[in-house]
Amino acid sequence: MRSLNLDHLQTLVEVVALGSFSAAARRLNLSQPAVSLQIRELEARCGVRLIERGGRRVIATAAGRDLIAHAERIRSEAERALAAMRRHKGGHVGRVHLAAGPTAAAYLLPPVVQRLREKYPDVDLVVTTGTTHDIAEQILSNHLDLGFTALPVEGEQLIATPVRTDPMLAILPATDMEIPAAITPADVACRPLILEYQRVPHGQLSRAWLRAAGVEVRPTLEFSTIDAIKNAVAAGLGMAIIPGPAVTHSAPLNSVVVRPLDPPLMRTLGLVQRRDKPDDPALRAVRDEIMTLANDPAPDSAPTDSSDAEIADRHRLTTGSDRRPQWRAPTLAASSRAR
Repeated sequence: MRSLNLDHLQTLVEVVALGSFSAAARRLNLSQPAVSLQIRELEARCGVRLIERGGRRVIATAAGRDLIAHAERIRSEAERALAAMRRHKGGHVGRVHLAAGPTAAAYLLPPVVQRLREKYPDVDLVVTTGTTHDIAEQILSNHLDLGFTALPVEGEQLIATPVRTDPMLAILPATDMEIPAAITPADVACRPLILEYQRVPHGQLSRAWLRAAGVEVRPTLEFSTIDAIKNAVAAGLGMAIIPGPAVTHSAPLNSVVVRPLDPPLMRTLGLVQRRDKPDDPALRAVRDEIMTLANDPAPDSAPTDSSDAEIADRHRLTTGSDRRPQWRAPTLAASSRAR
């Protein structure tokens, strides 16, 4: 059977409701022959009689009544579909699937998601987490619309836009009695080291920073989450190197001292999407809101240890006012192969 014509279904509904071809023609602003032709075509498509004469009125057959019940539901769905398209035409409606690294998702994205819900309630934002490599692969396969992850990400079909650069910071247990003002690779070498698994980019970055100084990387503990690492440091099990937002945008770190690295080690987060991705309003709204993180200061309540001088240090690191030469990592393994 060929597809049903919505106009023909509406004509059937009107003919039966009014009991007359001529009355239906007037309501539909059609000629009576045009109404008769539409009913005949609809009957031909269905293969059954849909109407019959009942005295002076046109009435529906059993098949016609069944089809009219379906036609009412179809018309309702069609109206909802058109209303949705009108919202699309007006902009800021639809589903956007965003993936972010665990640190960005936990410490940077929550206020962004809240603002998006308030500004664009018709945008259905789905947020998942993953590694840079996994995010790039899923974007290439069109399972994700947008990624917010550590750079670099390489691939001919991908476009990456830097959003913000944060320092990597050292966190040490407050029970450590000889904590210098800044942590060097030599300082790390003489302490138990806690790291994330190497699958995360900042874990690879920390290892490269240490190896560049000739320090053998031998973590005593490895965890899959930043929160687990912070808890282990607070418990006195060792020190760790973590992304700045995990300190500046987190709940207070009890029993933990925060220090900058020397030389400084920076990590850049960026937006990644397919180069050929259509720029629809919903995607643009999400992307623009994430870009506001470029100028996002650390919250006033951002934690560090208790001294005023260290609070000042934390703000200095966050705003990038430390002008010491930064250590630049050698190019790490590409997060995504060129396609």
